[in-house]
Amino acid sequence: MTKSRDFLGPYRLARLIRQGSTCDVWEAVDEQTQDRYALKVLNNRFRADKNEIASLKFEYTVAKDLVSPRIIRVISYRVESGTPFLVMELFSELNMKQALRRGPESLAFMIDKIVEQAAEGLYYMHTKGWIHRDIKPDNFLVSREGETKLIDFTIAEKKKTGLGKLFHRSGTTVQGTRSYMAPEQIQGAVCDERTDVYSFGCVLFEAVTGKPPYTGQTPNDLLSKHLTASIPSPVVYNDNVTPEFAALVRRMMAKKPAQRPDSMWEFLKEYRTTQVFKKRPKPPEVSVFDNMPGIKSAEDMFKKPASEKESKADEVEKPTKSDKDNDSGDGKKNDTKK
Repeated sequence: MTKSRDFLGPYRLARLIRQGSTCDVWEAVDEQTQDRYALKVLNNRFRADKNEIASLKFEYTVAKDLVSPRIIRVISYRVESGTPFLVMELFSELNMKQALRRGPESLAFMIDKIVEQAAEGLYYMHTKGWIHRDIKPDNFLVSREGETKLIDFTIAEKKKTGLGKLFHRSGTTVQGTRSYMAPEQIQGAVCDERTDVYSFGCVLFEAVTGKPPYTGQTPNDLLSKHLTASIPSPVVYNDNVTPEFAALVRRMMAKKPAQRPDSMWEFLKEYRTTQVFKKRPKPPEVSVFDNMPGIKSAEDMFKKPASEKESKADEVEKPTKSDKDNDSGDGKKNDTKK
């Protein structure tokens, strides 16, 4: 392994955290200060792709002014040796989706804190005029203590007001993640805070049941259920959920935005007086944080033969840009034809 391949500027690549279809996330060390960061790096195939470079720059544009303990801190956008990347704070590597794949009990004992902090991060983003538009369990990082941070602002959108809202034109493609998309987002209509409220309701449903509210045989079938299917109750899948919390989640998932809480602040006020579970769950005997995938160093990635590297990569959390999510036909950030 050559020194140039082990470094990006002053940053030494120490460990691959997650491998994606277009970007990889590395733990890195600034050799001058010895401070540790997370680097979101465009992988080899996309380092000259203008669209992917623009997407990375846009994420920095959105995130650089979001200064909150509930949101991942994006420090800079850089290009070193022809490689574009973001420098971010290094935080927990476990996202909600990874934990929930091991069952809702993995987080249930501290769900109160997780939900409140996740909602606070989203509310803060809204106060800055941004709609996230890709709220899902994958985009909340959770620490062992329940500290939670919102991530990934690739398809965020400035809230439309006045003439911008009046002259909005529905597009022919829709961005988002099918398992969590609000009806108006699917239809290409104007999105506002209530769009993220809907998606967050889907996240809460999954957080207490271990499964998203809708699944489908095909991607279009899944989208259709968000538009027309009856709203499920989490109580059906977890009888320890209180009727009050289930009712709140179902209101968040109302088909019409006007029937949802008007803002994340309205949600927070109600949530703080609502009990999630009838009986408080106990921490599992084996913490999900003690059962993480194996550590990968820069040497692991650069020195292994291609076939072995591909096999090892299967152990890493799959990319967030994909047309697959579970077995539900869910597409992630790729555009969805209407």
